[in-house]
Amino acid sequence: MIKLSDTIWVEAHELQERFVRASGPGGQNVNKVATAVELRFDVTNSSLAPETKARLFEQLGSRISGDGVLIIDSREHRTQGRNRAAARIRLAELLAQASRRPTPRRPTKPGRAAGARRLDGKRRRSEVKALRGRPQGDD
Repeated sequence: MIKLSDTIWVEAHELQERFVRASGPGGQNVNKVATAVELRFDVTNSSLAPETKARLFEQLGSRISGDGVLIIDSREHRTQGRNRAAARIRLAELLAQASRRPTPRRPTKPGRAAGARRLDGKRRRSEVKALRGRPQGDD
């Protein structure tokens, strides 16, 4: 078991890490050392609760591959260890967000005063626009 945060634990075999060379600035270090981390988490075969998996697919549909693998790429730091920690923190945040049940929306109606303000604003706007036309004269 790997502890991602205080409340989130993941089986070790569910995570796969691949280290690749980072792109961008960094000079010789970037060209020599594989510091970027590609963290893969198999959502479909994970030990997560079914409703958490469903929320993950709903929230991160575009970031999850066709075979149900979430890929997190971290290359913002210069060292492999810090990139690895950053990727795991990001995974923990995504899992924590998906594990929270959304609060059901209770439909509400606007109050009487809000309706009156809306109609008053519409009336004023109508008057302003009416004044833009040609003058209505007696001639």
